Amino acid sequence: MKAENHIQRSLSMKGCPYDNAVAEAMFKVVKTEFTNGACFSSLDHLGLELNDYVNWFNNIRIHGTLGYKSPVEYRLQTL
Repeated sequence: MKAENHIQRSLSMKGCPYDNAVAEAMFKVVKTEFTNGACFSSLDHLGLELNDYVNWFNNIRIHGTLGYKSPVEYRLQTL
C-alpha cells in the first residue's frame, strides 16, 4: 500500500527508535498517561477522550524541559 501510494517512512528506520527520540517519547507518554487501562466504547468515544487529553497536555500539564510550564505557556513566552 505504501509503495503504490508513493508513501515513504519519514520518522526513522524500522527498529531504530533513537532516530526520532522525541516522537518515541511522546508515544510513551500517551500510552502511560492516556491509554493505560482505558476502555473506550466506540471510536467516537476514543476521539473525544483523545481530544480532551491533547488539550490538557498542551494547556495544563507542566513539562520539566519547558521550565515547568505547559507547552502553550512556553510558546506564548517566546513570542
